[in-house]
Amino acid sequence: MSTQEANRRLVRRLVMGAVLMFGFGFAMVPLYDVFCEVTGLNGKITNTGPVAVAPADTSRSVKVRLIAVHNEGMPWEFSPKDGVLRVNPGEMKQTAFMATNPTGRRMVAQAVPSVAPAEAAEYLHKVNCFCFEQQPLMAGESVEMPLLFVIDKKLPEHIRSLTLSYTLFDISPEVSAADQTNKEQRL
Repeated sequence: MSTQEANRRLVRRLVMGAVLMFGFGFAMVPLYDVFCEVTGLNGKITNTGPVAVAPADTSRSVKVRLIAVHNEGMPWEFSPKDGVLRVNPGEMKQTAFMATNPTGRRMVAQAVPSVAPAEAAEYLHKVNCFCFEQQPLMAGESVEMPLLFVIDKKLPEHIRSLTLSYTLFDISPEVSAADQTNKEQRL
């Protein structure tokens, strides 16, 4: 085999590899959604905002476990005020998460929620949540971040407990970059 033939073959393989990698990258989002649906990971919450008040279903209760997750590189102290709550479907429940910025600089965080089992996500209605907004904290500052939610009375009977977890991400660099861009646009 000549050098020219070997080079052509190598180029074809490299192009084919690039096409396959692009295709795999393009398919990752739907594959991830299917994976999360099957495993119950990363249940997405779509019910947010005001909710009609109705009497709670006191004939049953649901155990709600609250978990705080630190993203890699996020130095804040972050924890739920209550680790486990008992909630009657239809009952408005209020709790909070505590956060402290132990660093010597101002930071901005964003919380991303997840519900397990994923099937329960559509029945969890967040009325007020710290995850709706960015959370800026000055160096050494602590804050109590409110969470007000309702579990829909239509929650299937077989779901007796659910886990609501929040992962806290440091978005300070993104916020600083956006602030800089806005400042430059005003000039």
